[in-house]
Amino acid sequence: MSRFETTRWSLVLQARDDDAQSRRALEALCRAYRSPVLAYVRSRGTTPEEAEDLTQSFFARFIERDFHAQADPARGRFRAFLLTSLQRFLNDAHDQRIAVKRGGKIQLRSLDRPGSDSLDNLQSADSPERAFDRAWAQAVIQSAMRKLRREAKAAGKVELFNRLWEFVAERPDDAEYARVASELNLRRNTLAVAVHRLRNRLRELVRDELAETATDEDHLDRELDDLRHCLEDVLQ
Repeated sequence: MSRFETTRWSLVLQARDDDAQSRRALEALCRAYRSPVLAYVRSRGTTPEEAEDLTQSFFARFIERDFHAQADPARGRFRAFLLTSLQRFLNDAHDQRIAVKRGGKIQLRSLDRPGSDSLDNLQSADSPERAFDRAWAQAVIQSAMRKLRREAKAAGKVELFNRLWEFVAERPDDAEYARVASELNLRRNTLAVAVHRLRNRLRELVRDELAETATDEDHLDRELDDLRHCLEDVLQ
């Protein structure tokens, strides 16, 4: 069995109906993509309150009206399909001046806020598409870091993780390594090995996260390339 046959997006594409497993997979994807969608909506000049309402309404419609049934499996990535669906939704909302209500029949309480802090770092000059991609990249890394922390906690190493997590994303200088090694009563080489392992595991978790929205290795590699590009923009 291919690793892509049981990812969330593949499950959605395979079912395309009210299959419970497919629906749970779609709802999980929507929760993961709340921050990028909100960033896109806000970058179109809406107020924070309007953006919250439009984001909530979009996901309710996306799930309830089976927008995913229109997706072409050959075109692959969930992110591109979601963005196209969002653009159409916002254009319709603007043209028809619809009265947006929160929620709908679907339960979306878990979409209410997680990941919104990353929006504070968005540059006001970003295009909506760039804001979407920036927030997507940050959300992927944050999700992978949360999983990495849970693994450290399960292994009884959460305190060590809490001291080292900043080193995972950005290499410290020698003096910083030496200081933390001394505080933890570890040899510098031991500390460096621990950071190296965390960094490698984070890469694996990021790849797993991206695989959830790809249908094959080619699409996954393209998502990885896009992620690297977005992170370079964020750090500039």
